[in-house]
Amino acid sequence: MLRKNIQSHWSHASKLKKLIYLCTGLLLIAIISLPNVKELAHVQYQVPLQIYSKDEKLIAYFGEKKRFPVQLSAIPLTLQQAFIAAEDQRFYHHIGIDWFGLARASTALVLKHGKITQGASTITMQVARNFYLNNRKTFARKFHEILLSLKIEQSLSKDQILELYLNKIYLGERAYGVAAASQVYYGKPLAELSLAESAMLAGLPKAPSANNPIKNPTRALKRRNYVLNRMAQLGYISTETSHQAQLAPLTAKLHAPQIELYAPHAAELIRQIMVKRLGEDAYTQGLKVYTSLESPSQKAANTAIHQGLIAYTKRHGFRGPITTIDEETWQQEASSLHEPPDLKVARTIDSNSKTATLELKNGDHITLYLEGNLWARKKLAQGYRGKEPQAMSDLIKENDLVYVMKSGKKWVLAQAPEAQASLVALDSSTGAVKALVGGYDYFMSHYNRITQAKRQSGSVFKPFIYASALDQGLTLASIINDSPIIQQDSHQSTWRPKNSTEKFNGPTRLRQGLVLSRNLVSIRLLDKIGIKPTIASLTRYGFIKEDLPASLSLSLGASAHTPIELARGFAVFANGGQLITPHLIDHITQADEGLWYQSHPPEACDACANQAPRVLDEGTAYLMNQTLLDVIEHGTGRQAKSLKRKDLGGKTGTTNDQKDAWFIGFNRDLVASVWVGFDQPKSLHEYGAQAALPIWTAFMGKALKNKPNALLKRPASIISARINPNTGEKLQHREPGSIFELFKAS
Repeated sequence: MLRKNIQSHWSHASKLKKLIYLCTGLLLIAIISLPNVKELAHVQYQVPLQIYSKDEKLIAYFGEKKRFPVQLSAIPLTLQQAFIAAEDQRFYHHIGIDWFGLARASTALVLKHGKITQGASTITMQVARNFYLNNRKTFARKFHEILLSLKIEQSLSKDQILELYLNKIYLGERAYGVAAASQVYYGKPLAELSLAESAMLAGLPKAPSANNPIKNPTRALKRRNYVLNRMAQLGYISTETSHQAQLAPLTAKLHAPQIELYAPHAAELIRQIMVKRLGEDAYTQGLKVYTSLESPSQKAANTAIHQGLIAYTKRHGFRGPITTIDEETWQQEASSLHEPPDLKVARTIDSNSKTATLELKNGDHITLYLEGNLWARKKLAQGYRGKEPQAMSDLIKENDLVYVMKSGKKWVLAQAPEAQASLVALDSSTGAVKALVGGYDYFMSHYNRITQAKRQSGSVFKPFIYASALDQGLTLASIINDSPIIQQDSHQSTWRPKNSTEKFNGPTRLRQGLVLSRNLVSIRLLDKIGIKPTIASLTRYGFIKEDLPASLSLSLGASAHTPIELARGFAVFANGGQLITPHLIDHITQADEGLWYQSHPPEACDACANQAPRVLDEGTAYLMNQTLLDVIEHGTGRQAKSLKRKDLGGKTGTTNDQKDAWFIGFNRDLVASVWVGFDQPKSLHEYGAQAALPIWTAFMGKALKNKPNALLKRPASIISARINPNTGEKLQHREPGSIFELFKAS
């Protein structure tokens, strides 16, 4: 019946009424279909992934869109007024639609163009379009934009709308929102923007590409001055202030977000972890990842690696100029030449007997003196250097392109290292990564030698063999013969392992064998305790069984491991026998959502709820700890005594033909692993004590500066007894030449 009445009413209605009914129906449908704009109060912006140190220093950001949302209270009033003057002068007085502007646009439509050209868009309408609609200039879209704007004005305050706008608007160069634009164009926070700079940003929304000060400075300047004039007309600033600001020069140039801590290898690890977990959403969810890196330790690691490798390359002679380059090519290409850490590129202008004049990329001229460059002897075969240069012209000539660096107040010749190095430092109780450097120059090689490079470990692996022996009942006083070994395999190949000194000490106590790194003692020790049970014990440190060769060469570090795997193993000796889990992420927050993730790593302690597993008897761990302290006090790590600490232990390592150099060491709280070598293995012509230990010492000196000694507590199961140093036998009474040794109580 109702249906018939409607049909009858419709059939008798006039055309005007039908049109009114139709428009009313379409309007109701449009209103009903509008989205819930209240969600704008809790909007989730597409914000890049940001990575910080534990002490909140920016390390890196990843994401296509540069956006850093801020509250309206953090946006200077002058900048707010500049945008209002440029985009919507009646913003605080209309209901979301500027009827004057709409009438002006309609007049232009009817009288001039026949199509929509002027937007007449208020800030509210731009918010509606940016969050819900597209930029196509059609009547239907404009109609929806008006309805949405009215609804937004009913749901949100003017300040909320302005905040949404200033955080969402696209301002060119992949910058979304005023905070990102301030960083991109001026390299500064919002609070430091000048009036002229604020007006420049406010001029961008109308045409982010056409008014871009980087790509079109003339148009950008004209638009900026228009905004300044509008601000004066609206009473935001005086006419005199406007004129003064219009005289300001254009200072915009592209800036990356200000990186506060250099840790690119760590940043890339985090990026990979987050993308694996979230996919491409990792780049847009506004996540802030706070790593376990501590900026003082990371800076110390960066410096130690850079200076250590530069010192290594200087010890092995000058390879010669990078290339030759004429003045015209230099002028064209200088700005694009990459400069490794601590080094500057320079072109030689002239060179004579005592000095050379060079030009830096920035146009400055510098002088090199022969006296400060005598290190640069020609590199010879086998890694050795020739005679000292007699003149600067022996080293570099006109148009030679070279690296230079500052040494005190003077410039000196330098060269980029061909060798590589890595350093990782762990909290020995929690596994938190305190510093991570995966190579000399990330931007020349993204390869992370901490986690990706499995290299032969050499003598740094010996402590794990000795710990296995102590667990099987031997003691630090047990005697092993340091004497020649000759073995033949099934292919009749002869193996004649040697000590690095090529000498033999005869009967040797275990402590001496490790402290002095005697290869023959390690081999005979492994032979005595058995390869199979030793491999079984080694897997407890987290080493992969397949990586451990079932031969006596295992005792000399023939197995290959990453630096972080070895650091984890040494942490067992540092903390008293528990296996920690290395981790780089401390916690993650999400914009406006608070804590998103918090790590809870197992800890090496007695009373922790989440205790790290014990993998080594605490008595054995203590004996190993004390023996490794002796390596620095009396053995191959003596150079580290320069730090004047009593809590440092560690082990040097060098592989066959000196292809890998290691030093891994610790105190109770911190363990650090240093590796030096070539990516394509070849001889370093140096041992671990020469190549790796100086880097470790430089790092630990800064990382532990002003920190008290931290020694492992002696377990109740450890006793001290006199022994005969030649036989290792316990003595009941004091005898001439006897010494004390530590034992596990039986």
